[in-house]
Amino acid sequence: MTVPPGRRERKKADTRQKIADTALRLFLERGYDTVGIRDVAAEADVAVTTVFSHFASKEALVFEQDQDFEQRLTQAVTSRAPHEPLIPALRREIQALVRHCTADSAAPIWRMIDESPALREYEESMRLRHAESLATAIAADPDLSQTTTACRTIARFVIDAYSLARDAVHPQAAVDEIFQMIEAAWAVTCTSKSSTGTA
Repeated sequence: MTVPPGRRERKKADTRQKIADTALRLFLERGYDTVGIRDVAAEADVAVTTVFSHFASKEALVFEQDQDFEQRLTQAVTSRAPHEPLIPALRREIQALVRHCTADSAAPIWRMIDESPALREYEESMRLRHAESLATAIAADPDLSQTTTACRTIARFVIDAYSLARDAVHPQAAVDEIFQMIEAAWAVTCTSKSSTGTA
């Protein structure tokens, strides 16, 4: 049974969300490069140290759901039903993430990211980290039993699917198209594994 968060945890989560919401509003109103951490702290009525206790960098303020996304991806592996195939579980999660990130309300945020080299670089490092976490989750599943290379490759494909579909004219159709290829790649990997007789 999941234990509900205590008062202190709720307060910390509320403060974190307030900082993130304030930062995003200021970035969109004034421009990302013109707003500093001190501006965010002042507007959110918190200390600068409080901002840094919740966010490691200015870039992290824009990607405040970073950890949630990473957790959702790994849980698509670890929390799927017994004997449920891996790729459909990952596909559902990527579809949900793409829907979230292609909503009309997200468009100004992505324009801001595209216009900022620092944010583009942060997003790229974030995607690589997500891919490594996903690969680790796949490799740890005893029912999958794939090589490290196979796990890392499929994980990278999945993360790239999210990025490619988000930028497509028809994002959900792009998810379907990309995951047909991922499914085929995974099937080849599993067939190859079986034919070698390795566990």
